[in-house]
Amino acid sequence: MNLTESLRARRARNSARDSLARRRLAADEAHTARRGLTLTAVLRDFVRAPSPWIILSLLVCSATARIIAGDWQLTDALIPVVAVAAFPFVEWIIHVGVLHWRPRTIGRWRLDSLLARKHRAHHADPRLPELVFIPWQTFLWLLPALLVIGFVAFGRPELGLTFLTTVGALGLLYEWTHFLVHTDYQPRGAVLRTVRRNHRLHHFMNEHYWFAVTTAGTADRLLGTYPDPARIPNSPTAKALHQPRPA
Repeated sequence: MNLTESLRARRARNSARDSLARRRLAADEAHTARRGLTLTAVLRDFVRAPSPWIILSLLVCSATARIIAGDWQLTDALIPVVAVAAFPFVEWIIHVGVLHWRPRTIGRWRLDSLLARKHRAHHADPRLPELVFIPWQTFLWLLPALLVIGFVAFGRPELGLTFLTTVGALGLLYEWTHFLVHTDYQPRGAVLRTVRRNHRLHHFMNEHYWFAVTTAGTADRLLGTYPDPARIPNSPTAKALHQPRPA
């Protein structure tokens, strides 16, 4: 086979993959449209997972302690504003740098976190509910780390409690939104429909784009990972992260 024939064969394979991705995405959307799932049913499944309860406990305890502590200042209003503005970018960085971490071996050590391993499994089977949530083991180090940040980095305990309350609220929003867009529920609002569409493109078409989960691509648009889907080819590793690409 000469070079021209090889290039033609490769283009044909890529075209077939692109068509398959679009058919797969369309089939998934058609499947979910038939289900007619309600928010109540989604919530029933959501509360069966451990991570929402862990995050809710952080939120309730922090908010209760903050109300009891009093001493409200202007900075207490500033913390949520800054956190909400920064959250899409924090979410993007975590998704790209932590969840899509490519395993590395340094000497006898293999660097591959539980979060990255679970996320690869999530891409392999996006419809498996237990792989959608933050692993409960993560909270064994995450909660102490947040407490240290809250009570060391902010100068006064009351402001640290405001920070922890804000983190709890945003964390619960993330878990709910991520779970919701992976269910068969058909959202009515335009923003949530866009969030759902983008996340499905990330899973079914190309894992190198559309990293936002709780917004309609805020960070993606500014960081160059929000392309026109019609111009992006299907990735053969969307469901097998970091596997060698077929020739």
